[in-house]
Amino acid sequence: VLWYQGEANTKKSLEYGALMETLIANWRTQWKQEKLPFLLVQLPNFMEPKPEPTESSWAALRQQQLNTLKVPNTGLAITIDLGEWNDIHPLDKYDVGKRLSLQARKLVYGEKNLTASGPIFQSMKQNGNKLILSFSDIGTGFMIKKGNDLKEFAISGTDGKFVWAKAIIDGDKIIVWNDSVANPVKVRYAWADNPSEANLYNKEDLPASPFEAELK
Repeated sequence: VLWYQGEANTKKSLEYGALMETLIANWRTQWKQEKLPFLLVQLPNFMEPKPEPTESSWAALRQQQLNTLKVPNTGLAITIDLGEWNDIHPLDKYDVGKRLSLQARKLVYGEKNLTASGPIFQSMKQNGNKLILSFSDIGTGFMIKKGNDLKEFAISGTDGKFVWAKAIIDGDKIIVWNDSVANPVKVRYAWADNPSEANLYNKEDLPASPFEAELK
């Protein structure tokens, strides 16, 4: 199953994960296929870019779609770089299909060594005023797609007020910080309706998924 939907759910984004898990379970039951592969397209970028970190129901729904990966035999085509600010139905369907095909080749057709996704956030730890982020799906390494500096990372302390963060690639980790935040506990990447400067990719030219995470 290739599933490209979610725009209509952005006003109630927090319930989307449970709805998708239920739908996947139900369809697998109806088709009598316990492992029916289910590949989702994450919502692309849309609407006007914002200059400062902000809340976003579109970003919240993308997080719900990302969370769906905990369901076995699912995949996610990340499309945060394929949308258009003024068109909810972006024109570039070719690259959406191409990224879905990578997921299908790996998940369904057994190309286990294929890099089928951009970087997916896994965990983080704190080191002083810095957060050290770990990812899966790095492929042959991280890459900055546009410019020389990573963009669209934001952090907050316990007050929950997000500010833009500096971010660097350190081997297979990403380190983020802002000198004004002594004790960072939350991080966001590409958390906006249209995070137009998001530029973290792997060297296979696949974009990192937007995400939000908090220190446990």
